Amino acid sequence: MGEHGPLAGNTALVTGGSRGIGAATARHLGALGADVAITYNTAGERAAAVVADLTALGVRSVAVRAPATERGAVEAAVLEAAEALGGLDVLVNNAGIARYGTVGEVTDEDLDAIIDVNIRAVVTGTRAAIGVLRDGGRVITIGSNLAERVTSPGLAVYAMSKSALLGFTRGLARDLGPRRITANLVQPGSTDTDMNPAGNPTAAEQLSTSALGYYGNAADIAATVGHLAGPAGAHITGAVLTVDGGQNT
Repeated sequence: MGEHGPLAGNTALVTGGSRGIGAATARHLGALGADVAITYNTAGERAAAVVADLTALGVRSVAVRAPATERGAVEAAVLEAAEALGGLDVLVNNAGIARYGTVGEVTDEDLDAIIDVNIRAVVTGTRAAIGVLRDGGRVITIGSNLAERVTSPGLAVYAMSKSALLGFTRGLARDLGPRRITANLVQPGSTDTDMNPAGNPTAAEQLSTSALGYYGNAADIAATVGHLAGPAGAHITGAVLTVDGGQNT
């Protein structure tokens, strides 16, 4: 669709947009017509490939390096992206990390990293975006179905970081409602990405709770984000959309 899609004339920023769900989301928003900025940490070549794909669609795109563990980096990236694109209509808080281990095994370094990337960067990046988001805009955060159901040991701290996004999203919806800016949370389940490939040794265990019995793919999550970002999502706010093949059913 490119420049003639339902998001034509809109601008979006996808954090962690160089690979996986973030890259799929950036490409999907571009296909819907949005100009799209992405952030990345170390995957510069992958980020450049996403930008090239978006440019080929006929939309503007830029990649900004923003290590989410560095204080101030995400906020600076939000403002740089908004300046490059001429404002911001959609923020997708996608960047995240996973550190596994029982509570007794998780180190202080693990805990700090998870809180900094999965919680603090979401809050501070959103705070920066509030000043540049146009009225009627969207804030969409990518969480995890583990926020609401933990079926295996070793996931407590990661699940904690994702459950924090539930309260944040619901409160944010109230804060931004007067400006008709929506805030929603998308919770993937087992999704075939670098972080959790469908062929990994725990795949069978993960799918044992799935109603559909197979891994999702990044395009499934991107499509949900696209719906929330578009005209059809205008009256959806404070919502949690779990896209997990029925794992949490």
